[in-house]
Amino acid sequence: MNICMIGTGYVGLVSGACFAEIGHHVNCVDSDVRKIALLKKGQMPIYEPGLEELVRKNVKLKRLTFSTSIAEGIEKAQFAFIAVGTPPRSDGSADLSYVENVARQISTNLKKYLVIVEKSTVPVETCEWVKKTILRYDKKKVPFDVVSNPEFLREGSAVHDFLKPDRIVVGVESNKAKEAMRALYAPLNAPILFTDPKSAEIIKHASNSFLATKISYINSVANICEKVGANIEQVAEGMGMDKRIGRSFLNAGCGFGGFCFPKDLEAFLWISKKLSVDFDILESVRKVNEQQKLHFIRKVEEALWIIQGKTVGILGLAFKPNTDDMRFAPAIDIIHMLQERGAKIQAYDPIAMPNAKKILQNVTFKRSVYEAAENADCLAIITEWPEFAKMDLKRIKKTLNHPTLIDGRNLFDSEAMKNLGFHYLSVGRKTV
Repeated sequence: MNICMIGTGYVGLVSGACFAEIGHHVNCVDSDVRKIALLKKGQMPIYEPGLEELVRKNVKLKRLTFSTSIAEGIEKAQFAFIAVGTPPRSDGSADLSYVENVARQISTNLKKYLVIVEKSTVPVETCEWVKKTILRYDKKKVPFDVVSNPEFLREGSAVHDFLKPDRIVVGVESNKAKEAMRALYAPLNAPILFTDPKSAEIIKHASNSFLATKISYINSVANICEKVGANIEQVAEGMGMDKRIGRSFLNAGCGFGGFCFPKDLEAFLWISKKLSVDFDILESVRKVNEQQKLHFIRKVEEALWIIQGKTVGILGLAFKPNTDDMRFAPAIDIIHMLQERGAKIQAYDPIAMPNAKKILQNVTFKRSVYEAAENADCLAIITEWPEFAKMDLKRIKKTLNHPTLIDGRNLFDSEAMKNLGFHYLSVGRKTV
């Protein structure tokens, strides 16, 4: 089948490459001329494990092409996926101007029946507005269908998530579009849930908001554990053994970040307020997440007493491991708060430093965990990169001015750290 994928961000590029991998022909379209030029040269605008190999392979097989023209992209396409950005506005609502612009361009270039698929994360009723927009500008009255097909890709494992999904959600209004989408995804042999478009749109926001709620919940429990001397790791394990709860997303830390959770949480809150629905639980989720970063700063103060003039080594800048994405990364706020208190920052991240340099100022970027620890008064772990869990702790201890490690992701065993001679502070566990 022929697909036009409009937008080459995380969702569009991964989805386009993966659709090509399962045998479809995909033309990825983006208005960013520089980005398309890079992709044509085989260079990736983002870091995502396995993506570069997938793109190069399918370009070579001539199943994946790149263009800056929507008209060219949809000319032979049976499906047009809208995967453009929906950045948050200051009030929490999603900016849908890119979606609207794409819908208009599709409508003015529509020559034959097309299934138009909303892949971007959008508020409920967006599919309805896309349909209205296309009808308004479709002067030739060419038939089409608009479908909601939310993505559930996790940065760092997006290729795997697309090729081996736990479910595919498709919101449709016509049987013709339903069968077309079923055939499109057939090679994945995955369960497909067909709903109406509005339900599909809500499923995405509801899912991400619920996962964010689990994170804020376990962080609140962790704070109680610290007060009474309990161990959050054991508590989470016991909770997770209940099949109704599950162990995933019950990892205490210094807060969630990334583009999806904060943005979708804000958008779902905005939707609920617009509809006059009381959804205060999401306000609490957001509040707890912000407080968790301040809680981490208090741990630094507990360890150093006076932060002014001290050097803090930071390990991890991206919002999660296996990505270079700095959007809403907890490290940004944590570093800013440390700098406001007079700290000198030296930081290391295996992948995200080029992006971090565009955002963070007055930070000395280092080439390794050991350089980040060199002559620092404490070392703080913010992102749980596997590399950090494997670092030579004896060498780290010798490198630091003081053997103080503040672990925002609970990578190490408290007793083992104590035996090594560290002053070790973690989340939801006793300080040793």
